[in-house]
Amino acid sequence: MKTILKLFTMLFCVVSFAQTTVKGKIIDNTGLPLPGANIVVVGTSTGTVSDFDGNYTLTTSLELPLSIRVSYAGFEAQTIEITTNNQTVNVTLLEGNELDEVVISASRTPERIFESPVTVERFGLKEIKNTASADFYGGLENLKGVDVNSSSLTFKSVNTRGFATTANTRFMQLVDGMDNSTPALNFPIGNLVGMVETDVQSVELLPGASSALYGANAFNGILFMRSKNPFDHQGIRASVKQGITTQEAAGDNEYTDISLSMAYKFSDKFAAKVNFGYLNGTDWAATSEVDSDVLGGTRATNLNYNGINVYGDEVSANINDLAGGTGIVPDVFVSRTGYNERDLTEHKAQSIKADWGLYYRPIEDSNFEIQYVGKVGTGTTIYQGTNRYNIDGFFQEQHKLEVKNDNFFVRGYVVADKAGDSYDMVFTGININRAWKSDEDWFGDYINTYVAATLGGGATDEQAHAAARAAAETGRFEPGSAEFNNAFNRIIKDPDLATGSQFRDASKYYHADGNYNFSDLIDFADIQVGGSYRQYKLNSFGSIYTDYDGEIDYSEYGVYTQIQKEVELNEDMNLKITASARYDKSEFFDGFISPRISLGLTLNENHNIRASAQTGFRNPTTQDLFIGLDAGRAILVGSAPDNLDRYSRDFTASNGTVYTQTGAAAYNNSYTASSVQQLAATGDPSVLTVANPDLVSPEKVSSVEVGYRGKFDKVTIDFSTYYNKYKDFISSEVVIAPLYGSVSDASGVAAIANSDYTTYSAYTNSDVDVNSYGASIGISTKILSDFDLGGSYTFTKQDFDQAANPNFETNFNTPEHKFKAHFGNTELFKNFGFNVAYKFSDDYFWEATFGDGIVPEFHTVDAQISYTIPTLKSTIKIGGTNIGGKEYFTVFGSGYIGSMYYASWTINNL
Repeated sequence: MKTILKLFTMLFCVVSFAQTTVKGKIIDNTGLPLPGANIVVVGTSTGTVSDFDGNYTLTTSLELPLSIRVSYAGFEAQTIEITTNNQTVNVTLLEGNELDEVVISASRTPERIFESPVTVERFGLKEIKNTASADFYGGLENLKGVDVNSSSLTFKSVNTRGFATTANTRFMQLVDGMDNSTPALNFPIGNLVGMVETDVQSVELLPGASSALYGANAFNGILFMRSKNPFDHQGIRASVKQGITTQEAAGDNEYTDISLSMAYKFSDKFAAKVNFGYLNGTDWAATSEVDSDVLGGTRATNLNYNGINVYGDEVSANINDLAGGTGIVPDVFVSRTGYNERDLTEHKAQSIKADWGLYYRPIEDSNFEIQYVGKVGTGTTIYQGTNRYNIDGFFQEQHKLEVKNDNFFVRGYVVADKAGDSYDMVFTGININRAWKSDEDWFGDYINTYVAATLGGGATDEQAHAAARAAAETGRFEPGSAEFNNAFNRIIKDPDLATGSQFRDASKYYHADGNYNFSDLIDFADIQVGGSYRQYKLNSFGSIYTDYDGEIDYSEYGVYTQIQKEVELNEDMNLKITASARYDKSEFFDGFISPRISLGLTLNENHNIRASAQTGFRNPTTQDLFIGLDAGRAILVGSAPDNLDRYSRDFTASNGTVYTQTGAAAYNNSYTASSVQQLAATGDPSVLTVANPDLVSPEKVSSVEVGYRGKFDKVTIDFSTYYNKYKDFISSEVVIAPLYGSVSDASGVAAIANSDYTTYSAYTNSDVDVNSYGASIGISTKILSDFDLGGSYTFTKQDFDQAANPNFETNFNTPEHKFKAHFGNTELFKNFGFNVAYKFSDDYFWEATFGDGIVPEFHTVDAQISYTIPTLKSTIKIGGTNIGGKEYFTVFGSGYIGSMYYASWTINNL
């Protein structure tokens, strides 16, 4: 180790003979030390942070006099002039409020939240330390206007302003400037392979469309997570959290969460860091046996029962059709018996992640910096998309090289994933059944027994069906048996969905972006220009996409500019004008320009009124374009031009003839699913309606927002309201394609009548009017001298005529009313603090490909108490989430969310 240190010293250290040293202590207005305060030489990147006791030492080679700026989140910053060497500067910072905190995301340049041209939320070190949630990512759901939908314990999807699914392609998540979405799925997977908590510096969130600066898919909002720079945050930081999760279905289970960060500044020119995170627990078990076929149905009461968390019963058939129309066999659908989810997964929740960074500043007393950052992570969780997936050993890695200073950055990075041993639980259940007995044999046994019981035994219809199922089920693989286990282990390793359920992927994308701020060259306004380029390489080995013969490559790029000007109207009134525009182009679609204009009027330094108008867009996702997946309920076929014929399968008609059909049939020769249902009910071919959906194209949104931020003594208010109008809303449409004949001349009717057709889910745009609007207000204050009290209310509404469009689903999936509140004190008495957080969510209707249903309203209370031990530079925290114990869910079909209780020990996390 000594040799390594000497080597780094020889390579990167520069000896300075004229150094100035400043030291002192940073405290708040009550005399308590402020660990982690930033002390920076004004105009440079030279700086340091205060230690656990608030002490700091800063050394620079700049000539005197100079100025230092002292800042700490939630406190008013101070600038102090330094005139002598070895000067002692003790600083008392006065507590400010959240509106004084500095953000970067709103305009790509540092500015106070108070002056931001658009709505922005921030979750900094103070909030992370005091959150009552089990981790910082879970704490995001306490932010105003934010929704967090949980597929499972470790798979959480952040969203704002509606139109949310667990596969949230409308929302971006950036970690130190890198997109955190997985190449295979095209959306973030929460913090499963994201940031280590002890390395989190701050989190910022922009609700609503942000395409003007951040491009396609920054449609509903964007989440920015920023880590600690080792030049500013050195030493070893650690956190150990141990507790239990408790749920009625899964019982009480241990929960462990460990974070470790190590950073060292070898010299003024070189620093490095390493972080490691480990989480292990048991997932929220999904055990719903609600029937998705008939309201209130059960296996005992519905022959065609299809339980939400029961898999294998998706296979059903009309037994009269199978019997060739024999009169004694009833004209009813019957489903096979499925397996409960708990039989197909261990509900394991695990995350292991690590990252490292090398930081080099070659120019002394300059903020010019070169970074290399690498991240790897693997995780096990449950993901709910078209089906329920057991994500086992999923792996993702990122590597970034970046060059930057205060005025520019240029970065390039790669994101790659591997699916590990992941599998589809629906097809696991289906194919365990088929491994035991084919569908043909099972339905044959069922029909033969029904006929025998009716004719020979005089059984009633109900008795005959019961006897038929019992006979067909004879010898079935029972969960836990050797036969079941052998079939299970074989099927989850087989990627062919006709016989297996393995989910395979090794996709990646390459991304480059840059930005230059001309503020150092131009005085009259703050002008920025930038651009980005992305190259996708999809490789699912044909298990998700139509990449049967190798990788699918495609690319997109964008360029943007922004101009920002502050105008002093009088001594009490300032106007900030911000205008930006971005041009984006995907190789499959025409280019699109998304502009934004915003005005911010500041009155008397305590009131700010803002207004903005902008357009946004999102390109169709990789799945919208290239998927080719038989999901059981339907075949999903993406609508990229070269994808339609790449998906091809052979289907056997009722007369035994084999027909080859490509994905193009979904778009060129199909009926609407609802009209086929009408035909079955009425027998009237004239009710059939041609579908032939258009190929998917980018979706657009026009958004108007008005807001107010104000300070009234100790009370702060942040209010915003918005209206969004969507055009070419991207959606999927279920269509029915006949195996023979044409929908254009009615020759396809015979195929439909004979059940010789294929069900597809096509990706297209809707011409229906879809709008949304809402408002949020947040209020915070100090009461009883130093107690923090705050709350927020959010209203979100969809403006869409569902009655006129009964077959169209927008997946709005958002409660109309949400209320959140918190109450706490970081210093109730010496070194002791607490925080309590309350959340209320109105009920709402959940729409998704896996299932539709009501998400009932819920109330939760999270609480924590903390004790700081200065001599050990440690904080002990004891807390619990959903301590009332009433279980709830946020995603229809997922497991109920129970309670979590934990104790944590955090060391030196400034």
